[in-house]
Amino acid sequence: MAADYLRRSLSCLDEARSALARGDPALCIRRSQESVELAAKALLRAASVEYPRRHDVSDALLEAAPRLPGRVRGRVRELADLVSELAAVRGPAMYGYEDRGIPASRAFSNSYADEVLARTTTAVRTIEEVLVPRLRDAGCWP
Repeated sequence: MAADYLRRSLSCLDEARSALARGDPALCIRRSQESVELAAKALLRAASVEYPRRHDVSDALLEAAPRLPGRVRGRVRELADLVSELAAVRGPAMYGYEDRGIPASRAFSNSYADEVLARTTTAVRTIEEVLVPRLRDAGCWP
């Protein structure tokens, strides 16, 4: 499961990068959210941590911090904050703010999307660097 989550996380990250390059900040944010959620869940799954079946697993990350690899443990607060922040804008990044008549295409700035993508890339690449050797050892990664 962890390997599948990580692979899909990396695909979502590529899609986020492409969306920003095409000038679609909302889709960049949505795909960034999906990427960091999947990476966080891969990390938790690899550590045999049960997490809630929802998009925001920040509390599970913080609770599991002592069980996470050292390189990630030192950044778990930053990761949890990003997971929580992006879970909160997941819906608006897809649908906009319907109650205010703001479509997703106008809900987010390019600069915010660029910041989100940079933070997501750092988080996902850190998790990738920690998990891939473990997944290879388990025969789950090429």
